[in-house]
Amino acid sequence: MVGAVSGYESWVDRQIREARERGEFDNLPGAGKPIPNVKRRDENWWVKGLMEREDLKPLLPTTLSLRKEAEDIVDRVAGERSEEAVREIVADLNERILDSRRRRVDGPSIWVHTVSVDRVVQQWRERRSPGR
Repeated sequence: MVGAVSGYESWVDRQIREARERGEFDNLPGAGKPIPNVKRRDENWWVKGLMEREDLKPLLPTTLSLRKEAEDIVDRVAGERSEEAVREIVADLNERILDSRRRRVDGPSIWVHTVSVDRVVQQWRERRSPGR
């Protein structure tokens, strides 16, 4: 008997035992079948499923996250309505890159280059031009 110690049966164990004896666990949907979407060889299946269901992005170390952000900056600012907003976004990214250089941050020791504000603004303008 689960939970029984030296003849003692807890209230919870008794409830489960009595329900089993009454057959309340018989013929439940999915009984005897594997849990859906469980990859038995992946010990992180539950966490991966949660991240997918909740649309959570994997957390990258700071240096890798900044590098990815720098690579994607043109797409990030594409929907902005003003040049000032684009410049602020790029300036914020550059400040975080410089801050990561000043102090030791988590992640691999890689050099992340700052982003040219003028280059991003030019690409932003080109995307907004009516001829495109």
